Amino acid sequence: MSQHHEWTLRTTRAPNDSPPWSRLRRTVRHAGRACLAVLALALPWLPAQAADIVIGQIAPLSGVLASTGKQMVLGGSLYFRHVNATGGVHGQKITVRVADDGYRVDDTVRLTREFLSNPDLVALYGFAGTSNVGKLLSDGVLEQGGAALVAPYTGGEPLRNPFNPWIFHVRAGYADEAEHMVQQVTTLGMARIAVMYQDDGFGKAGLEGVQKALAKRGLELSAAAPYDRNTDQVDGAVAKIMQSDAQAVIMIAVNKPASAFIQRYREAGGGAQLYNISVVDPAEIVKLAGLKNAHGLGISQVVPFPYLPNLPVVREYQALLKKYAPDEHVNYTSFEQFLGAKVLVEALRRAGPAPTRAKVLKALETLGPYDLGGITVNFSPSNRVGSRYVEVTVIGRSGRLMK
Repeated sequence: MSQHHEWTLRTTRAPNDSPPWSRLRRTVRHAGRACLAVLALALPWLPAQAADIVIGQIAPLSGVLASTGKQMVLGGSLYFRHVNATGGVHGQKITVRVADDGYRVDDTVRLTREFLSNPDLVALYGFAGTSNVGKLLSDGVLEQGGAALVAPYTGGEPLRNPFNPWIFHVRAGYADEAEHMVQQVTTLGMARIAVMYQDDGFGKAGLEGVQKALAKRGLELSAAAPYDRNTDQVDGAVAKIMQSDAQAVIMIAVNKPASAFIQRYREAGGGAQLYNISVVDPAEIVKLAGLKNAHGLGISQVVPFPYLPNLPVVREYQALLKKYAPDEHVNYTSFEQFLGAKVLVEALRRAGPAPTRAKVLKALETLGPYDLGGITVNFSPSNRVGSRYVEVTVIGRSGRLMK
């Protein structure tokens, strides 16, 4: 079997969309050459063999989070392809079905139901969006399907508390990130802190985290400025924060609106120290906002620095990136999803040669402390948050990320 056959990706399109091949051409045109690397991992699109292990991933491959979605798919595919190339799991290949939800909540729910209707599917992996995943919980989709969701790309507190048994988090929560950033800002003597946030479950989860971290220190927000989900219309937020005379601004935003805010705030004369929560890509920020504006942006991170091969798992990630996607660059998002794929594959191994949704769920919740290669995650029947690691990085003068 050739390498392309060993890792199968199937895409699902939204209703009333154009035919798959014309949509692919449009996606590639919009995303550029980098998107080809992810698509190349998938071709040809073959149906899963009867004995394959089927998992489902829904990612925002179009819309405001498209560049992030591409990295999400890429990171997992590196490890899944490696596993398939080295014998699979108990001799079975892993087939990943990937669908694009465009970061739209209703599409996430619809596509998840479609995935779960396939009795061969044993687990879900790597979804994005606090509101998107939150809707799966509130509608009982995961409970009805009985499948675990591993490594969602979100730190929303409502997905962690109250406890639910279905979601296994590989990353720290937004509350952990907010606490770390507020600690850093206040240690530097800043007391006037504003928040620019996406007006949905994601943004409000981060906003609440910042408010709680400030309250612990006897402080209140200088301003809370929302922007609408799935847009980069942030002029109102810029004006509100300019009026607040904030010393620091913590953004709970994704790539495009974060970049728009940074550019317009700096061009309007805003001089506060800027921070953003972990869900942005620094290279994308520099590209969209311009290096002059993006320089100095602090970004909280929930996995260790993937650019230096100081840990065994980082060396493994870099080697597989070079092997399977040589035109792609090291990226926090793809590294995080690489770690999530390692967690899921270990659970598949422990689930035995005939994995089911129930067996995979049991294997995950009894994983205990598990070393991914210098990074340890820890799950139990009463704990679904595998890591609370947080550190802050900064975009340097060259545009590169620095610790």
